[in-house]
Amino acid sequence: MALSMMDKASVRSEKTAWPAELTAEFEREAKNPNPCVGSTLISENERVRVWMIRLAPGERIGFHRHVLDYFWTAVSGGRGRQHVHDGTTVEYTYQPGETRHETYGPGEFKVHDLTNLGDKEMVFMTVEFLNSANKPMALPDHVRPAAAA
Repeated sequence: MALSMMDKASVRSEKTAWPAELTAEFEREAKNPNPCVGSTLISENERVRVWMIRLAPGERIGFHRHVLDYFWTAVSGGRGRQHVHDGTTVEYTYQPGETRHETYGPGEFKVHDLTNLGDKEMVFMTVEFLNSANKPMALPDHVRPAAAA
């Protein structure tokens, strides 16, 4: 059975006001959705986009928008904090090899960021399925050359 984030217990979850700089970044993302769900686009074809996220201790990937069905796998494990579009701030512990599957219906999406709270690099692989209920968002031109290299 494929597990989703609905099946994952958070270490901590709260709904409190975010710092002004996070709120401003979130509002900018709402006006200009960020389709880059990883730090680096590793591979892309007519069916999938494969992304990698590598976060050093304390490093953060900014707000990005998931509209496509996808799964992620924690390569290294670790502990992270997310600010989610519903106003919650959640913290999770990830185990190496842990995998979660997410599905979105027409018009559904998730916006969040991710900060590495641990003392080691945290690495994730994310695979998006382009044939999902929502149309893939266009990627910025600067993203693809990295995948082609």
